Amino acid sequence: MSPFFVMSLLLGLIFGQTASLCAPSEYTIHVEKRECAYCLAINTTICAGFCMTRDSNGKKLLLRSALSQNVCTYKEMLYRTALIPGCPHHTIPYYSYPVAVSCKCGKCNTDYSDCVRERVRTNYCTKPQKLCNL
Repeated sequence: MSPFFVMSLLLGLIFGQTASLCAPSEYTIHVEKRECAYCLAINTTICAGFCMTRDSNGKKLLLRSALSQNVCTYKEMLYRTALIPGCPHHTIPYYSYPVAVSCKCGKCNTDYSDCVRERVRTNYCTKPQKLCNL
């Protein structure tokens, strides 16, 4: 191996996180309940962006710990609750949703994140829409 390749590899492993562009991003969630008259469009923030990942093609040359598949995920988050308008009295009209405060590149935690690529786009309203800016 050439010294240039080895030095590039080491610098990439050490400073990989500095090239990451993972940050809270604006996102709109559309929420509706069958019993309620309206769909609620909620403006919030989610973690989105690019995280440096290490290709496993060099797995024979590197330690297993150096072969991580990082994703942009929550570092800090809080939950807010919105009221869905037009719900009958026997229905619970509240919806709680996450708000990203800060983000990081790291392993995906399935306890609070969807770690798979979205297959079907379902973020839309089928009922009249109300906007919620909290």
